[in-house]
Amino acid sequence: MKTVLMVAEKPSLAQSIAKILSRGNMSSRKGLNGACSVHEYAGSFVGQSAHFKMTSVCGHVMTLDFIGKYNSWDKVDPAELFSKAPTEKKEANPKLTMVKFLQVEGRGCDYIVLWLDCDKEGENICFEVLDAVLPVMNKPRSTERTIYRAKFSSITDTDICNAMNHLGEPNRNEALSVDARQELDLRIGCAFTRFQTKYFQGKYGNLDSSLISFGPCQTPTLGFCVERHDKIQSFKPETYWVLQAKVNPEKESSLTLDWDRVRVFDREIAQMFLNITKMEKEAKVESVSKKEKVKQRPLALNTVEMLRVASAALGMGPQHAMQIAERLYTQGYISYPRTETTHYPENFDLKGCLRQQANNPYWAETVKALLSEGINRPRKGHDAGDHPPITPMRAATEAELGGDGWRLYEYITRHFIATVSADCKYLQTTISFSIGPERFTCIGKVVTSPGFTEIMPWHSIPLEESLPHCERGDVFPIGEIKLLEKQTSPPDYLTEAELITLMEKHGIGTDASIPVHINNICQRNYVTVESGRRLKPTNLGIVLVHGYYKIDAELVLPTIRSAVEKQLNLIALGKANYHQVLEHTLDIFKRKFHYFVDSIAGMDELMEVSFSPLAATGKPLSRCGKCHRFMKYIQAKPSRLHCSHCDDTYSLPQNGTIKLYKELRCPLDDFELVLWSSGSRGKSYPLCPYCYNHPPFRDMKKGMGCNECTHPTCQHSLSMLGIGQCVECENGVLVLDSTSGPKWKMACNKCNVIVHFFENAHKVRVSPETCDSCDAALVDVDFNKAKSPLPGDETQHSGCIFCDPVFQDLVELKHAAMRHPMHRGGQGKRQGRGRGKGRRPGGRPNPKKPKDKMAALAAYFV
Repeated sequence: MKTVLMVAEKPSLAQSIAKILSRGNMSSRKGLNGACSVHEYAGSFVGQSAHFKMTSVCGHVMTLDFIGKYNSWDKVDPAELFSKAPTEKKEANPKLTMVKFLQVEGRGCDYIVLWLDCDKEGENICFEVLDAVLPVMNKPRSTERTIYRAKFSSITDTDICNAMNHLGEPNRNEALSVDARQELDLRIGCAFTRFQTKYFQGKYGNLDSSLISFGPCQTPTLGFCVERHDKIQSFKPETYWVLQAKVNPEKESSLTLDWDRVRVFDREIAQMFLNITKMEKEAKVESVSKKEKVKQRPLALNTVEMLRVASAALGMGPQHAMQIAERLYTQGYISYPRTETTHYPENFDLKGCLRQQANNPYWAETVKALLSEGINRPRKGHDAGDHPPITPMRAATEAELGGDGWRLYEYITRHFIATVSADCKYLQTTISFSIGPERFTCIGKVVTSPGFTEIMPWHSIPLEESLPHCERGDVFPIGEIKLLEKQTSPPDYLTEAELITLMEKHGIGTDASIPVHINNICQRNYVTVESGRRLKPTNLGIVLVHGYYKIDAELVLPTIRSAVEKQLNLIALGKANYHQVLEHTLDIFKRKFHYFVDSIAGMDELMEVSFSPLAATGKPLSRCGKCHRFMKYIQAKPSRLHCSHCDDTYSLPQNGTIKLYKELRCPLDDFELVLWSSGSRGKSYPLCPYCYNHPPFRDMKKGMGCNECTHPTCQHSLSMLGIGQCVECENGVLVLDSTSGPKWKMACNKCNVIVHFFENAHKVRVSPETCDSCDAALVDVDFNKAKSPLPGDETQHSGCIFCDPVFQDLVELKHAAMRHPMHRGGQGKRQGRGRGKGRRPGGRPNPKKPKDKMAALAAYFV
C-alpha cells in the first residue's frame, strides 16, 4: 500500500480538509513538535489503495537571514549587505522544529499533496516543504510523478473534493518571485535601517523610536501620509460667497434653490448678483426634466475593498481585519480572503452560497425572494486569475462568531447578497428656475425600486422633500435671497481606507502585505491613529520623509517600488529572470544608498530643528567608569545612557525601568551599576552599562546583565547568585534576585519564569555548598522570630529549595507553565547545578507526575 503525505498551511485547515476527504472516518494524533496534528485514514490515490497522512505547517517553514557575522550591527558596514553578505534560509520558528517534524512524517512516503494557500506565498511554502520532505521520501521510478498541488478557494465539501480530483503542480516561478521580494526587502531594508538608526540615535535623545527603519514599501506608505500632512499645513483658506434663494410653492412650504454659478470669490461681484436678484419678486420655472436613474449594485468583494470598508465603516485596522478574515476562512465561513478578483467565474455556484443564508433572521426574506424570483448575474469585474471574490460559504450566527468576527462576516454576507440583487432605481426630477438673469436649480429623487439597498441600507438614496408639481412658465413667489460667506477648508488627514486606495493605485505592496506596511508605520511611531482611523504623521515620520525628498525623492515616491513590483510579477509569470531582476534592483539601491550616506547631512539639518542632541537630553543617573562624571539616562525609546564628557552612549535593556543600584560599582571597569526591572510582578537584575555593551568574557554576549555574568567572585554575578537550572527553558539558570526582599524571588536569566519563595524572610543568601541529590546551590534563609514559618520556632535554615521538605510550602512557581517531563529527554547523571557556563544538566530520567508544587519543581532537578 502506498503512503500519501498531505500538508496544509495551518493545523485547523489540515483537520477540516482531512475530515472532508475521509468523511469523518480518520484517526488523529499529535506530532512531535506539539503544534501540529497528524490525521490518518485509508483511501485510494492514482488508482490504487493508499494510506493518507494529513498534517500542516504553521505558515512559512523557513525565513531568509544573513549568515552569523553579518547580523552584527557593529562589525559590518551596511553597504556590504547589498552584495557581499551571504544569506541563508533558517527555520522561521526554531522552537517548532518544523523541518524535523516534516521529515519524521514524510519518511517512507510515496507521494506528497500540497494543500498550502493558493497564492504566491503559498507556492513559496510549497517548495519549503518539498526541500524538507523530498530527501526522506521513497525514491520514485524514473517517470513516476510524486508531487501534487491542490488548488482550492474555500473549505467546503464541493471545493475540497473538486481540488482532490483535479490536482496540479506547484508553481516554481511564483515561489521565486516571493524569494526575490524577501531578499530585496532584507538587503535594502537592513542596509538603510542600520545606517540611519545608528547615525541618528547616536546624535539625538528624544526620537522616541527604538528603530529608525526603512522599507521599500513601508517608506512610500509613510510618504502618502506626510504628503497629505504637508497639504494641510500649506493650505490657505479662501473666502467665497454663495447666493441662496428660497421660493414658496405653497403658503407654508419653502424650497431651497442651488445657484448654477455655485460660488464666486469676489465679494463685490457677489454683491452685484445679490442686488440684481433682489429686484425680482418671483422665480420663473424654465424647465422640468424627469429621468430614471440607476445606482449600480457593488462589484464582488476583493481584499482591498474589504479592508477599506473594515477600516472606514467597522473601525477595524487593516491587520486586525485580515486576521479575523483568515480565521473565518479557516473555520469554513468564508472563501479565501486574499484575492484581487472582483469577477465570479461562470461555473461558480452562486445559488448554493445564497441558499446557505436562507434562514438567517437578518436577511432571510431578501434571500428567499431572490431565490424564488431569480438572482441577477453579478456585474463583470476584474479577473486577476487568482481566487474568486470573498464569499460567505456557510451560515453563521452572532453567537457563533461574536464581536468583530460577526461584524466582518455580516458585511461580507450583505455584500455578496447585494451583488446578486437588482440595481437600485430612482426617478430624478430637476427643476430649473430663473430669477432675473440668474439661474437656479433644485433636484429631487424618488426611489422606484430599492434593489440592493434593501440589504445594504447605508447605500440607499436619502429621503428628500418632494418637489412641487409644476410646468415650464410657472412662477413662484420668492421667500428669501441672501448671500452666504464661506471659506474653503483644508483636506483632512488620510484615513486608512484612503491610504489603502492610494497603495493599490500605485502598486505599493500586495493585497496580503498592505495591512502589514500600514501596521509597521504605526508600530515605528511614524504615524498615530486618530479618531475616525485617520493617520497623523509624528515629527519623526515627517522629518524622515522630508529628508528623503531632500536627498533622493525616489526613496519615498511610489514610482520605483511600483516598477519593482511589476518586475516581481513578471518573475511570477515566467517572463523575467529571477537573478537578473535581483541583481539589477540591488545595483540601483546600492547606488542610492551610497548617495544617501554621502548626503545624510541634508536630513540631519532637519533633525536638528525637531529633536534635541543627546547631551541636552535625559537626567543624570549613574557615574561613568572612565571619567567618573554622571551619565544621563535617556528614557525615550530606545532607552540608553550617555556620557557627554566621553561622548559615549551605552545601550540598556528595553521595556522596563532603570534606576541606580545602591551606588555599587563593577569590579572590572568601575562603572556604577544600574538596576533594570519589569515591575513588581516581573523580574529585575543589575547590570554594568559598560559590560552590557562590551562583554568582558568570551562566553558572554552583548546584552547580558549581571545575572548572566561569569565573573568568578563578583557578588552580583551568576557565579555567586545562580541556584539551579530553569524549570521551563533549556539554557536558563534561576538566579536569586537579591533586591526582592521581603518578597523574595529567583528568576530565570533567559525566559520569564519566576519562583517566589521565603516571603518575609530577613535574609536569603546563596550558599557555596551544593545539594547532594540535584547539584543545585543550597540556600541560607534567616527569618525574624515573629514571622518564621520554620518548624520548632527556628529562625534559620540551610537547604535545597527543590529537595528539602522544610522548604516545601515556601516555594511557588509563577509566570510560565512548566515543561512536561517528557520534553526534558535523555538519561544520565546531572553534570552540575547550572550556575555558570558549562555546568548545565545532561538530562534526568523522567519522573512520575508530582503531587504538589514543591515536588513539581524538584522533579526537574532530581
